[in-house]
Amino acid sequence: MVDRIRDKYKISIDMYTPSLDSVSTMVEENGYNLFYKAVEMRKLCCGVRNVEPALSALDAWITGLRRQQRVTRVSVPKLEIDASHGGILKLNPLADWTWDQVWEYLRANAIPYNALHDQGYPSIGCAPCTRAIEPDEDMRAGRWWWEGDPGLKECGLHEPQSPAVVGVKTGTKS
Repeated sequence: MVDRIRDKYKISIDMYTPSLDSVSTMVEENGYNLFYKAVEMRKLCCGVRNVEPALSALDAWITGLRRQQRVTRVSVPKLEIDASHGGILKLNPLADWTWDQVWEYLRANAIPYNALHDQGYPSIGCAPCTRAIEPDEDMRAGRWWWEGDPGLKECGLHEPQSPAVVGVKTGTKS
């Protein structure tokens, strides 16, 4: 995916990887598959492998969160101060888009996307925490399926918070 984006848009992409020492310590103390043991262990794994390396050095970040995705996201603003991650700016430009609008835009603009979407993965995260869904399942059912209700879960990157919404006129309701 990264190579396809680089090639199409002729841009440089910064890659963030977790600290090998942090991952080793986490696995030594909690086991290789700690994320299956408890929600707290899954969130620890998200923190070490994703949140810390990706967000610790940033002043702002852009997400693909959409209000339509689930009950925990119905009021996601387009712009917010991400208090859970050091008060950095969090931009959610697709907040008011539907699933169909996203795919119409991708197709109309020949935007590269993850091929797993074509294999029944509407929501993609880390490999052990993501599976394909059945046609009758909730679109988030493939995420942390061992924990039960997919409608109430978030990874460490998008922990629910009481955000400070940034007031910016964008032409659409935030």
